[in-house]
Amino acid sequence: MNPSSITIISFGHFGKNFPDKLADAVASVFHCSVHLKEAHLDLSDFYDAGRRQYNGDKLLKEVDSLKPEGSGKIIGLFNVDLFIPILTFIYGQAQLGGRSAIASFYRLSNERYGLAADDQKLRERLIKEVIHELGHTFGLIHCTVSTCVMRSSTYVEDIDQKEARFCNDCRILLGQK
Repeated sequence: MNPSSITIISFGHFGKNFPDKLADAVASVFHCSVHLKEAHLDLSDFYDAGRRQYNGDKLLKEVDSLKPEGSGKIIGLFNVDLFIPILTFIYGQAQLGGRSAIASFYRLSNERYGLAADDQKLRERLIKEVIHELGHTFGLIHCTVSTCVMRSSTYVEDIDQKEARFCNDCRILLGQK
């Protein structure tokens, strides 16, 4: 498992230095070059007025269509409330064994839960979710190891309990020793 590269496309503003920190974290986990891009997308076509959320399936297809020629994997970053039809909400989504993924800040911030803002915790959560979703693109399924980044997260506290890295079993599945 060594993709030629990973492209991170931000759809919106994510802070001054955060994209670089995210790229560094992703590069260190996946051992590849990471490219940062910014893009604009009219999200109205992806909005479900009945749910007051954005359709993750449709956004994932759109991000996949934007994949730059020659890049190994791509992940789109958003700051909107995502859903898929079978779940109330999602933090992110990926093509299992595919090339594309998405993740959103929306439900990762403390303010969403009536707590004081914590930019460091927000960054840590998004880094974990991005690594998690990219892990799916490499064929990894959810892991049972509580600290593995591939552990499923139903609540934001589940994300906090994970580390921003793969457990030994997942590293072996990725071909990392």
